[in-house]
Amino acid sequence: MIVLGCMNLDIILREDRLINSHEDKKYMDKWDQLNRMSLMIMKCVILKAFRDTLFEEAIAARIFLEELKKKFTKNDKVETSTILTKLLSMKYKGKENIRKYILEMFHLASKLKALKLELSKNLFVYLVLISLPT
Repeated sequence: MIVLGCMNLDIILREDRLINSHEDKKYMDKWDQLNRMSLMIMKCVILKAFRDTLFEEAIAARIFLEELKKKFTKNDKVETSTILTKLLSMKYKGKENIRKYILEMFHLASKLKALKLELSKNLFVYLVLISLPT
């Protein structure tokens, strides 16, 4: 984005392309040229592994960025589910320090709290007790 701004190519991200009209032909040609250059720069900067999976037929840089955003938007539900599954499946094996083990469980619980899923203190204590060997 910085490169596009420095080269005055970011106009295509701020302004829409005008509908075909004869008096704005010069503007449309300039917009198309800037759009092509911006797409080329963006595609060169992105890693090849990601470039191949992205929307290949993007005709506008703005559409390309929207598709990129959709691909890499963080999904809190998946992260919450993953952390909760890890927390519930933890079992103390007796080989490591018990304090370190409980702190690891507490760390996972605090991650859940940051994702707006707070465990009560009593529930956390029960989870720790259940995970310990009998």
